[in-house]
Amino acid sequence: MASSIQCSLLFSLLLFFAAAVAPSFQQPFHPVALVLPVSKDASTLQYVTRISQRTPLIPVDLVVDLGGQFLWVDCEQNYVSSTYRPARCGSAACTLARASGCGDCFSAARPGCNNNTCVVTPDNTVTHTATGGEVATDVVSVNSTDGSNPGGAYDVTQFVFACAPSFLLDGLASGVQGMAGLGRTRIALPSQFASAFTFSRKFAICLSSSATANGVIFFGDSSYNFLPNINASQSLAYTPLYVNPVSTASAYSQGEPSSEYFIKVTSITVGDKNLSLNSTLLSIDSDGYGGTKISTVNPYTVLESSIYAALTEAFVQQAASMNITRVSAVSPFEYCFSSAGVTSTRVGPGVPYIFLVLQGEEAVWTITGSNSMVEVSEDVLCLGFVDGGSRPRTSVVIGGYQLQDNLVQFDLASSRLGFSSTLLGRQTTCANFNFTSSA
Repeated sequence: MASSIQCSLLFSLLLFFAAAVAPSFQQPFHPVALVLPVSKDASTLQYVTRISQRTPLIPVDLVVDLGGQFLWVDCEQNYVSSTYRPARCGSAACTLARASGCGDCFSAARPGCNNNTCVVTPDNTVTHTATGGEVATDVVSVNSTDGSNPGGAYDVTQFVFACAPSFLLDGLASGVQGMAGLGRTRIALPSQFASAFTFSRKFAICLSSSATANGVIFFGDSSYNFLPNINASQSLAYTPLYVNPVSTASAYSQGEPSSEYFIKVTSITVGDKNLSLNSTLLSIDSDGYGGTKISTVNPYTVLESSIYAALTEAFVQQAASMNITRVSAVSPFEYCFSSAGVTSTRVGPGVPYIFLVLQGEEAVWTITGSNSMVEVSEDVLCLGFVDGGSRPRTSVVIGGYQLQDNLVQFDLASSRLGFSSTLLGRQTTCANFNFTSSA
């Protein structure tokens, strides 16, 4: 009897001990935030991320499309997955995707070609080419983060995406299999991750200026910590996000709003000169023209012709007053300068600052030399802005080069944009997220 009581007591103690220590070993059911690496493709100047998809999981490289409507991938070549499911007409996935049609595929069934499935329009926003593609679901796996390091991987088992034919990859970086849309739709990456893990509908991008070191995308409500112990979320100023009521996609349905991210520039200053601008260009009109958007598929900022003329004239005048010598143009740039007379500062070449004055208290986006000047040779620096013509769809398109080493946060729930201006002033960069160790 004594032996039986001792065994029972020992078993109870073991259960108590196991219960006491178990929580420290358990992975939380939901991550607080997720993280993806972003690299810069040197030949195309596109920004590329990598997710894991399918069963078994494989790495899939994708061009980052900030305003893209959803994830689309090439399903014609080597798409093999035991968990691929076409979205049947009338299904929840079709409703989420706001599918424009439904139909059959008149060949052998395969990923991207099935009967009684709904269809959306995958869009290569680099070449402005769009085509029909089957809506489907499959497993997507992404690493969690505590804001400082990557953690364990988490799966979304029924992630909604679109299949596309191989030709839609034309013009994209070598080796990519599609585009990762981060736009304002219910099946873009930020919304699906937030829904799957019940975290905040918020994400942030931080693009690296280096072709050899990764930048980062955060999903969810984490801090944004960069080496050496810099919390970049403390540097953010805020401005409202706007919805363009008319789609800016290559193909769209009547009445469909744009999935891209628009803000309001109220004025622009170069050095100490405030530019004289046609203010109507800075607002979105009833046809969806005008305003300012942020883009990762445009390598440089694109300005409507009169805005471009005013900015470049002021920049040349201010540069001349600093004894910076203009030299011959180097395509695609019109305004280039000898680097011999340009000093080097912590925030890039010592040139006139460009200030985008936005809506909101202290909402001034400062563009220093690190984001305005492109080194095209050892001797020549060029102003990294291009002329978008006299009637572009959007008056100001803030491009990838101007985003580099800036933390930019998109808060979808509050419809506001947080921006840091250059992190170089805080002695860190977007390449300083610590991907080398785990949370």
